[in-house]
Amino acid sequence: MTSRLVYLHGFNSSPASHKARLLKAYLEERGLGERYACPALPHLPEEAVHTIEAEIVRDAGAKPVLVGSSLGGFYATWAAEKYDLRAVLIQPAVRPWIGLAALLGPQRNLYTGETYLLTREHLEGWRRLAVERVDPERYLLLLETGDEVLDWREAARKYEGARMVVRDGGDHTLASFPEHLARILAFADLAPRP
Repeated sequence: MTSRLVYLHGFNSSPASHKARLLKAYLEERGLGERYACPALPHLPEEAVHTIEAEIVRDAGAKPVLVGSSLGGFYATWAAEKYDLRAVLIQPAVRPWIGLAALLGPQRNLYTGETYLLTREHLEGWRRLAVERVDPERYLLLLETGDEVLDWREAARKYEGARMVVRDGGDHTLASFPEHLARILAFADLAPRP
């Protein structure tokens, strides 16, 4: 049985992100607010992983379904394969140690204002977490072809055989996200209360 949906936000994001707030509100409107969690992920990969693991083991014996956006999708893949979980991946980062290398240097979280330096230590941490082979049965992918940050085809190849919705156009934020909320709940086997 699904215990909760655990939303994993992306790079320089937070639980205050648009998609995190939409998903939370959608669950609350259906009497499922207590089944939602969105931890604030630290910028260092090792610390982010510890935060995610603490969230996974919070409900002893019950398995959460992960919902990961961009870098959160990368983390969701790592956790899904390690802990035998299912995950919804939204425009997932496949190789963040390559994609984020161009951004080395000063960073600022878009929501919290926290500043830090993105270093090679971050890149190496993500490389160590890379999962080469995935079980496509675990995943639902939500992709848009207009993603200006990540190449959606890379994710489509990596998760070949997974349930996948690919929309033409859109952008990295997954402009069609509100249309997928019912699909996410169905994938997670979370039914609204009568």
